[in-house]
Amino acid sequence: MTPTLLKIAVIAIGVFLAYKLIFSGKKGLTVFEMHFKEGRLNSHKGKIPEKFEKECRAIAKSNKLTCTVRAEKLGGVRLHISANVSDDITQRIRNMFPFEYYDKKQVDNSRKTS
Repeated sequence: MTPTLLKIAVIAIGVFLAYKLIFSGKKGLTVFEMHFKEGRLNSHKGKIPEKFEKECRAIAKSNKLTCTVRAEKLGGVRLHISANVSDDITQRIRNMFPFEYYDKKQVDNSRKTS
């Protein structure tokens, strides 16, 4: 009886580890998220750079987009755009995104001595 329980425990641990490795993709901190529906900004979260938001709204309105634009920070900032958006429009949105705004190093002023 004990060898059977030991085999079941080993198999259960193996299945659990395989599940964690496959389905626990590392996600970063969401900087902002915008949801467009038929060219209009339906909802948004986070702090969106003002110029980027205006330009995205203009592109979405002119192309009647229904999509999600999301920025995640995991090391650097990554921009995710829904798969239903064509490649040329995706590239236009990526070209407008201010990556350098997020890549700035934070300066620690507390240790400076004058």
